[in-house]
Order: sequence, then C-alpha cells, then structure tokens
Amino acid sequence: MTYNCLFSVLTDEALVDGVLAHAVAAAQAHDAHLDVLCLGVDRSQTGYYYAGASAIVLQETITRANEEADAIEAKARSILKASGIRWASESGVAQLADLGRHVSARARFSDLVILPQPYGEGRGAELEPVTEAALFEGHTPALVVPDGDDPQPGPQRVMIGWNESIEALNAVRAALPLLRGADVVHVVVIDPPTHGPNRSDPGGLVSQYLARHDVTVEIDVLSKTLPRISDVLIRHAGDMDADMIVMGAYGHSRFREAIFGGATRYMLEQAKIPVLMAH
Repeated sequence: MTYNCLFSVLTDEALVDGVLAHAVAAAQAHDAHLDVLCLGVDRSQTGYYYAGASAIVLQETITRANEEADAIEAKARSILKASGIRWASESGVAQLADLGRHVSARARFSDLVILPQPYGEGRGAELEPVTEAALFEGHTPALVVPDGDDPQPGPQRVMIGWNESIEALNAVRAALPLLRGADVVHVVVIDPPTHGPNRSDPGGLVSQYLARHDVTVEIDVLSKTLPRISDVLIRHAGDMDADMIVMGAYGHSRFREAIFGGATRYMLEQAKIPVLMAH
C-alpha cells in the first residue's frame, strides 16, 4: 500500500504556500500524482437581502469569488510547475453551502487529502466544511497541516491516539505507508477502561497488528491529567518530539462536536504538527 493519488483543496491565497509545501513533499516522497482544486467561495446569503438586491449582491460575490479562484490557481500553478512532480490543477467557484459536493466528488478518488487547519485565528468559514467533506462524504483520510511546520513526508516519530474506536483503526490503516517508514510509533492510550476484553493489555491488539506490518511499536498508557483528552495528546506529542499524530475523527456526532467541542476539534485547532485523521 502506498499513496499514488494525492489531493488538496485551496480556498485562501494566504495558505497556498504552506499547504502545497506539504503536498509537494508528499508527492515527491511517494512518487504520487497531486491534484489541486482551487476554489473561490461565494459566502453571501442572498436570502437575507431585500427584494431586488439579491441579483446585484450575487453578481458582485460571484465576480469576487472568480477573482479569488484565479489568484489562488495562478499562485498554485507557479509552485507546482517548479516542483517536478506530476500534477493537475482545476479552479472554480462554489457557494459556501455547496462546498461539500465539489470537494467530496474529487476526494473520493484519492488516497490522501492534504488540507490546512480548519480552525484558528484568521481561518475562513469554508475550511471546516472542506475538511468534513473529505472525511465524511469523500470517505478519504485527511492530513491536516499547521502553518509554519516544515514538511516531513517521512515522519520518524509518530504518535497514535488510540481509543479502540473504528475511527482510530481506520486512521491507523490509512497511515500505514507512513508508519512503516517511521523509527518508532507510539500507541497512546489514555485512561484505559478497567473493565472490558482489553483491560489487561491496552493497545495490545493494534500493536500486534502494526508489528505484523513491520512497524516498530511502543505502548504509552497515560492518565487524563488535563481537562481535555486533546490536551494530554498534544503535551505527550511534545514530550516525545513527535513528527505526526494519527487519530480517528469525530467519535461523536459532528453537531455535538461543533456545539460542545471534542478531541477532534481541539486537536485540529491546537496541534503544531501534522495530524492524519480518518473517520
């Protein structure tokens, strides 16, 4: 198993350099083809305007979105042309409410989607639905990369946030091409259950699975000493100087995560290293 088809979505000109640095490095490392979708986003809500104004507002926002898409694609193409990889780019305009359809239709034909962090200061409202469309509608794992992080297409120290969920297992399977090349992979279990089939050997079965794929594994059992699971994971990633975090995405419903927060949301906002997620 390897990554032969990579995909990225760009909706903000300011994020093009960082995202494509990671995407190009991954394409070079895996000898993969990279497809890039450059979208201008129409963020208007025409239903809220008075009668007769909607057409004017729509024309203005569509024109602006087209200009944004052209600027994003021009910047992306200049980077891709100099990269030496196999690539293709496409530009277009989508309304905010319709982003998922455009992203998922292309994401499902790739092995890995490379995206910017959807949460944080200066992040547009479109980044969250783009990430969710790749994970849920596209059924494709996503590598979410932070600003300012140097690309490491071959991470040597990887941390797996393990909670025995199917989402976490799907993330582990999706990350196998990277895990096989790592020096060490830490399976991190936080407050394992005191009752259940794996209480005497937390993380044992997934470690056995990884070992059979020639992955060097260590199990770290931690206590929840901070208010949030994501805080414990991020602190441990810093302690072990991890290059990447692998974890399942949205164990609860997305609505509950959005309203109350959760490990997925906080991790995507706070992580300083790439996070590979799958649902």
